[in-house]
Amino acid sequence: MVSILVPCYNEEKTLPLFYDEVCKVTQQMAQYDFELIFVNDGSRDHTAEVIEQFRQKDGRVSFVNLSRNFGKENAMLAGFDHACGHCMIIMDADLQDPPALIPQMLEAWEQGYEDVYARRSSRGRESWLRKTLSLLFYKILDHSTRFEILQNVGDFRLLDRKCIDALRSMRETDRYTKGMFCWIGFRKKEIVFDRGNRVAGQSNWNYFSLFNLAIEGITSFTTAPLRLASIMGTLIALVAFALLLFYLTKTLIFGDPVQGFPTLITIILFLGGVQLLCMGILGEYIARIFNETKRRPPYLVSDYKRCNDL
Repeated sequence: MVSILVPCYNEEKTLPLFYDEVCKVTQQMAQYDFELIFVNDGSRDHTAEVIEQFRQKDGRVSFVNLSRNFGKENAMLAGFDHACGHCMIIMDADLQDPPALIPQMLEAWEQGYEDVYARRSSRGRESWLRKTLSLLFYKILDHSTRFEILQNVGDFRLLDRKCIDALRSMRETDRYTKGMFCWIGFRKKEIVFDRGNRVAGQSNWNYFSLFNLAIEGITSFTTAPLRLASIMGTLIALVAFALLLFYLTKTLIFGDPVQGFPTLITIILFLGGVQLLCMGILGEYIARIFNETKRRPPYLVSDYKRCNDL
């Protein structure tokens, strides 16, 4: 049994095209039983109705309707909890991740690999700024953690049941699944592909959403910002002490009065900005502690229907 997990949010235009492409690929692999599990993450369009139509004509289709939009990270966790396959392939519905790679992933899984991930050799239709910021974020996160963070690798991958169970056991409220894939380890294999363009509709990921995801990734997998704040405070204190000695010596020896009102105001504003920055870093980590202590479920299910083959 192979589960294909598809998190969906406002994907009514892309889902029929995606479903047709997946059916073409899976029909050629009769040696596997497939489960298509769609997680509807509180869509506001007719995504739920489209998935229900798939289920009526295809007994392999399962779906999970969440009670509201909990975000893609939690939608994937819902898929991990409800998938029944011996392995799982995670795909987006926009066909930027080609279903044609499914046979190659399953072949690597049969060879004993437990995490077969797809690395993008090209990122499709994407602005230069977005591409540059994404690569910069991965470099920062990779250099600030004790384990390797894979660059140009998204959620498109095959996971063995061992990996699925490991990810299910991690019930964090603020999730960054791309980091979790690397953290759990297991035997990995890379497949390189050219990422296509979105076939229909619009992406739900704007710059603000990507910035929030970057903050989640950094605060979930490294305490480097806290250490950076400590180092910054130490350096500023040393510089301030050195300036104090300089001006004190200059005044005592040369009798030179201390002047420079603009300089004094600039230094005060600079130190105030650094303090606010450090307080903001502390606040991000405290907010995550606050969210974890509430122990709320990562998602709530309003409706779940299992495929007819199980």
